[in-house]
Amino acid sequence: MTHPFLDLAPLTAAHFAAIERRVAGLLATGQDVVIMQGEALLPLEGCIRGGARPGSTALNVVTGPYGQTFGNWLRDCGAEVVDLAVPFHSAVTADQVAQALAEHPEIDFVSLVHAEAATGNTNPVAEIGEVVRAHGALFMLDAVASVGAEPLLPDVWGVDLCVIGAQKAMGGPAGVSAVSVSERAWERMAGNPQAPRHSYLSLLDWKARWIDGGRKALPHAPAQLEMLALEACVERIEAEGLDTLTARHAAAAAATRAGAVALGAGLEPYVHDARDAAPVATTLRVPAGTDASALVAKALAGDPSLPLIAGGGALSTEMIRVNHYGVDATRAAVHASLAALGAALAEAGREADFEGARNAVSETWPND
Repeated sequence: MTHPFLDLAPLTAAHFAAIERRVAGLLATGQDVVIMQGEALLPLEGCIRGGARPGSTALNVVTGPYGQTFGNWLRDCGAEVVDLAVPFHSAVTADQVAQALAEHPEIDFVSLVHAEAATGNTNPVAEIGEVVRAHGALFMLDAVASVGAEPLLPDVWGVDLCVIGAQKAMGGPAGVSAVSVSERAWERMAGNPQAPRHSYLSLLDWKARWIDGGRKALPHAPAQLEMLALEACVERIEAEGLDTLTARHAAAAAATRAGAVALGAGLEPYVHDARDAAPVATTLRVPAGTDASALVAKALAGDPSLPLIAGGGALSTEMIRVNHYGVDATRAAVHASLAALGAALAEAGREADFEGARNAVSETWPND
């Protein structure tokens, strides 16, 4: 018996290259796009290990846990690291980045997360990119959570390495990712003797064996199901329209924030300023004396499919995430998530304004 997920014809080099071109179109980039055969941590680590080395000085912007991870990798590469950390309930500003660059003119690499789904904030990349470009440093951007949820223009913003993943706003699997690479970035990696070569982390291998060869022979067998799923994601985005998709995520974020405030019961937006809140996920601070993980467990008891999760690590007791991305960026998902949280809070003795929350969502997002 044949099976649609198992009995697949081999993915040809031409088909792989066609998917790359569609991803490049999604990013509106003329740079080389490399589709990596793994979750987005693969190209993120590959970019850092290719761009940083002993003698480098990196500015690592920390607005959430991924920024902390990047700092660890940069140090492991032997780079001097200047961490620019801001409270997780806010965003970094271009002025803060400019000040750090002025204080450390030797900085030649900047790493930044566009949107931190884990903390619910997003950073003003266009303004930051202008500052970094004027300084002359190489600019790496983690856009895994922002692609499809908010505008993303790596070429216009001066991003040298822009990493995306399919698993959030694109609505796809976690097992495939991509990175756009500028000529400056290729030159930096080629001149770095410590950049990964003959390695699964190596972007240079893809350039030598795939791009420079005219994209005629793949370096290894592709992750077939994930590649087809990535293609399907891009097809769906093209059909809906990228502007429509980003507007849907923005509406979901605004409605969730307004509904949570109206619900009351001690819930508060974790990100203080709405302009710093990411469209991909809304984070909420639970009332004092309430355990976020227990509250989420109660909320999910009636419907485990709701896009609710407690914060990670130290935030697991105080933060709830409403992950309104991809197929969950709908008014119905927002209504259901807030209703479930309100019921869990009411069970814990908190007074929740269900009607107020419903009205706030409907007024903020009048049409689904």
